[in-house]
Amino acid sequence: MAKNILVLSLLVITCTLVAAFEPSPLQDFCVADPSSSARVNGLACMDPKLAQADHFVFSGLHVAGNTSNPLGSRVTPVTVAQIPGLNTLGTSLARIDYAPWGVIPPHVHPRATEILTVIEGSLEVGFVTSNPENRLITKVLKKGDVFVFPIGLVHFQRNVGHGKAFSISALSSQNPGVITIANAVFGSNPSIADDLLAKAFQLDKSVVGQLQTKF
Repeated sequence: MAKNILVLSLLVITCTLVAAFEPSPLQDFCVADPSSSARVNGLACMDPKLAQADHFVFSGLHVAGNTSNPLGSRVTPVTVAQIPGLNTLGTSLARIDYAPWGVIPPHVHPRATEILTVIEGSLEVGFVTSNPENRLITKVLKKGDVFVFPIGLVHFQRNVGHGKAFSISALSSQNPGVITIANAVFGSNPSIADDLLAKAFQLDKSVVGQLQTKF
């Protein structure tokens, strides 16, 4: 029971600390209507008279994600796609599970600052500042520690404990987006020219080709 209260308290604190990035809403709520053909910055609103409690709830965040994959991690998002009532409210959550030495590879959220709270285990986290310094700011976090990843900066997480780990992140957007660096650079569709990547990364074209086959 005490553990559940701790987790709930951390969630409340984390959510409270997130500053909304989207413009403030002009009504009580704007439940997303994915069937609407309207094109807006976000999702169109359904008639508020049709809103139900189920539009504001997500179940299952207590369930550990399956980390049986090459990265040894799993993200369970809670964005406007999962809770339509988040539309226009400028916030979302994610549960992240890590196998031993599992990683969340370098990535960016183009529309959100992220506040990560470690619930179980130990995580090495960090972000890199923008050019020209490209300074690495990193820390090993333990249970109960909180770390902030500023919007748009490359960041990562890795489980450095002996067992499984999991964390909860709050993000300052209903739809923060994610760009995983390796996937974007070496796995784009269509592919970025291999000679361009070879020159940009100072690699042989054959190495670039090998990397592109992995992503």
